[in-house]
Amino acid sequence: MSLFFGAGSPTTEMSLAEVRANLFSALDKLGARKKVLAVPPDFTRMHSQSGVLTEMAWQYYGDKLADVLPALGTHKAMTDGEIATMFGATPRGLFRVHDWRNDVVTLGEVPGSFLYDVSEGKVDYPWPAQVNRLLRDGGHDLILSIGQVVPHEVIGMANYNKNIFVGTGGSIGIHRSHFLGAVYGMERMMGRADTPVRRVLNYASEHFAKNMPPIVYVQTVVGKNAAGDLVIRGLYIGDDAECFELAAALSLKVNFQMMDREIKKAVVFLDPHEFRSTWLGNKSVYRTRMALADHAELIVLAPGVHEFGEDAAIDKLIRKYGYCGTPRTLELVKEDPALAGNLSAAAHLIHGSSEGRFTIRYCPGHLTREEIEGVHFAYGDLKEYSAKYDVTKLKDGWNVVDGEEIFYISNPGLGLWAYEGRFKD
Repeated sequence: MSLFFGAGSPTTEMSLAEVRANLFSALDKLGARKKVLAVPPDFTRMHSQSGVLTEMAWQYYGDKLADVLPALGTHKAMTDGEIATMFGATPRGLFRVHDWRNDVVTLGEVPGSFLYDVSEGKVDYPWPAQVNRLLRDGGHDLILSIGQVVPHEVIGMANYNKNIFVGTGGSIGIHRSHFLGAVYGMERMMGRADTPVRRVLNYASEHFAKNMPPIVYVQTVVGKNAAGDLVIRGLYIGDDAECFELAAALSLKVNFQMMDREIKKAVVFLDPHEFRSTWLGNKSVYRTRMALADHAELIVLAPGVHEFGEDAAIDKLIRKYGYCGTPRTLELVKEDPALAGNLSAAAHLIHGSSEGRFTIRYCPGHLTREEIEGVHFAYGDLKEYSAKYDVTKLKDGWNVVDGEEIFYISNPGLGLWAYEGRFKD
């Protein structure tokens, strides 16, 4: 078990030349390989810099890089345009599509008693460790799992073995892991490396990953510099939890803004190239909820949003029940077999609710007032609110608009915001 490379700090700005040299140095330590599989994130994590790293891995291995499997999870397959934008010159013919409902194998099962213990009795179902069959049966002698460590609503801190067991996972594993995190409580998990969901995935890594080729994790920490440009603050490469833990510790310093006062009005912009559904766009809710005051207003400028769930079955469930909060969602899971069979949808209904504490006003580009209000959000006219809150003039952080103080976030996927009084260790 080794850390092949690790460096970073809150002020580091690692150039692409440095990233390339550091990656190549780490890969040199692995020795020659005959058939490599890269597992990067999809376009929804464009800012992770994983596309550049995947392209560099192709440059290093050449035709020994046999397959690239974006870790879609429940997301839609990437388009040719998205692949070209994110992965540069990496050959299009290397890319495979993960089918989370069909193309998976089960490596083993984490016992229900373990989940009962880590969830403090909230769930007691077993958890199947599922991955895309290419990982187990593709004949590779190395899996490169590439991704960004950043605060996350389902697991606490994104990446490491989540990229494998959720990103290339199957429907049961994804549903049950999401639901575990939701019922345990987002506020208890976001920004923490050690959570019930992570412990379940670590159990799977320790007990079942031996049935697969060796996995090496390439983890970035990304933040904005003083000029507002995205930069790589840290790069950690290893084959065990150490690289993740180091990246998670740095991410807390880079991506987590602890605030000394609560936000009464927040405006969050969802880049239309990145956020096209509330399934993704609700990061605006997840990542700000610990900073919002009671009775606050969260305004979400969402020009690209045209659907709720990217998966048709999940979209239908969101439209049917809406973001109705924890107590009602738990009741519905007991009442509706369709929702019980799609627990990640149930988790999403919990995650996307303010639990009645603050107002969520969505201003979508391609959904009607009736659709937005039908899922229990408040509706805002995009043209009207975009004129008042001009994102070309706002700066990240506190602003004054028409005499009113607001807090602006240009991309909720890049961080976590919390009022110190709400974030408890």
